[in-house]
Amino acid sequence: MPFPDALRTLAAKAGVEIDERTRREDAHRARLREVLETGIAFYHQVLVASKAGQAALDYLRGRGFADQTIETFQLGWAPDAWEVMSRRLVEKRGIRPEELVEVGLASPARSPSRGVGVIDKFRGRVLFPIRDQNGGPTGLGGRILGGEGDGGRDTGPKYLNTPGTPLFDKSRTLYLIDKAKGSIRKSGQAVIVEGYTDALMAHQAGFDNVVASLGTALTPGQVALLTRYAKRIALAYDVDPAGQKAGTFGAQALSGLIGQLAATESGVELDEVRVIRLPDGQDPDEVVRATPDRWREEVRTAQPIVEYLVDTYARTYDLKTPGGKARFVDAVMPTIRAVPNPVMRDAYLQLVHRVSGVEERTLLEVLRGQRLGGASGLAGRSQGPGMPSMNSPATGIAQGGLSSGGRDAETGQGRITADAVIASADSLPIGDILRGVLPQEAELLRLLLLVPELQLKIVDAIGPDQLPNTVARELFRAVVLAREPDDHGVHPPFSLSALVQSLDPETAALAQAVVARREPNPRELSDAELAYELERLTIDLEERALDERADYVQSALAEAEALAESGTEASERHDERHETIARLVRESQAINDQRRSLHRRREQTRLLSRTSPARPTAATTPTTTPTTAAS
Repeated sequence: MPFPDALRTLAAKAGVEIDERTRREDAHRARLREVLETGIAFYHQVLVASKAGQAALDYLRGRGFADQTIETFQLGWAPDAWEVMSRRLVEKRGIRPEELVEVGLASPARSPSRGVGVIDKFRGRVLFPIRDQNGGPTGLGGRILGGEGDGGRDTGPKYLNTPGTPLFDKSRTLYLIDKAKGSIRKSGQAVIVEGYTDALMAHQAGFDNVVASLGTALTPGQVALLTRYAKRIALAYDVDPAGQKAGTFGAQALSGLIGQLAATESGVELDEVRVIRLPDGQDPDEVVRATPDRWREEVRTAQPIVEYLVDTYARTYDLKTPGGKARFVDAVMPTIRAVPNPVMRDAYLQLVHRVSGVEERTLLEVLRGQRLGGASGLAGRSQGPGMPSMNSPATGIAQGGLSSGGRDAETGQGRITADAVIASADSLPIGDILRGVLPQEAELLRLLLLVPELQLKIVDAIGPDQLPNTVARELFRAVVLAREPDDHGVHPPFSLSALVQSLDPETAALAQAVVARREPNPRELSDAELAYELERLTIDLEERALDERADYVQSALAEAEALAESGTEASERHDERHETIARLVRESQAINDQRRSLHRRREQTRLLSRTSPARPTAATTPTTTPTTAAS
């Protein structure tokens, strides 16, 4: 478990109290899980105990799923109607419409005056509940029934996942990880498939170390989750070498996966990442159901990913012709270049030589001649054998750069730029990573990392615990620790490279993504502009925390007033309830006073900024304006 989750779990077992903010966050997440669990139970009952779900139940049985599997994994059916689930949960279970929206079960209605003001997110779909590694619900995956019962009309994509919510992050989620983690740890290997039904059929057949990646892309967050339990990974993907066939995983995507793995300190060696060869035209669930022994053997003999790609490209191009050899080398060299271990890289070069007949000397020339090189120093993994390799977890960070404490020191070849990070062959999905944090958090972390002389002022203005997202907090804390004095009582110069090398893969990826954002370089801003940015971000984050507290107080106040009005409690308990109401009213008034104070501070900040000749561009971008943040 991540450290914060472990802390909360052990505190609950030991009876140790955690601060009020943590308790409030935990209570809110627990409520969201309760709402989502209620929705899962509703859809399951529709599937197994209603006439409306009969067609979906017949479909699942026809796919080979046993009733026990349907029950154990709580599969469900979402009726093809606008608000069947929403109305039932709001009117019968006391769930608020906005809670349904927050967990991804519903969307705001275009005409709020109708019904309960929201519409069901899933309609006409078989549903697969998605849970985290501890078994807590995080979201749903829905598969449409191919037009059955709907007259063939278009009802959206074939597969639909819960959108991003406080509980659900697709890039850090694996379907059935809660059921598979024990078997993965015991066998030392995880098998990854693409779809829900593939993973579900494998578990039904007794292959419990199988998980699904919720699509064709395997992300660094998913790799980090898997490597808590095993270091060997086998991919059972439908691979199309040309990447042209719909619903397949291209060879280029596998090459990109190598870059992602090399960009983390997951402990996974590339020869432990293997590809399972599936019979042509068959999905994993078909192989598991028809010939389980073959599935077992294919998993056992899965081919290392680099060797698989070399073989794939060798079959794609005609190696009997000079042009075919050239195209083969051009296709396979980015894969070899992404291998960080020089010994393994050399072995794979020899493999390319044996397969293609191209001399190793020529292959080395190609490897070196196609290096990114240049000012950014970002081609650490692009260097040929005999050249220094980069083993930092944040491979987009220049090897010698960003070790200074000042804005003007990072010039020349040590300088890191957004273009260099994004253009590197194995760059991380920056947009996907940054969607996991607030824009204000990303801006604040960017200032921390790129303007070291501002770090102490930032720490004085806002602490790590005021950031709402766990990974952002961990990165903030790492910067604070890096600035602590050494044994001589002297602050050592801040080194971004050294900092990132000390981080876990997930936090290192966030650091790299924050640095690589395409926005004005904060090192080029004046002191007045930096002060404006810091004050603006601090106000935004304080206001967000205040809004969260206000929502919590209003909810608690409504509940207390409802209980007090019921008149069913004993006199002593009734008096206590009224005292609670009075306390919550006072707290609500205090929150309103604090909000007015924040609004005055924001207005003063805006007035002061107008006297500056050059406003920071970042302050006016759509992703970072106070209006957007508040919404």
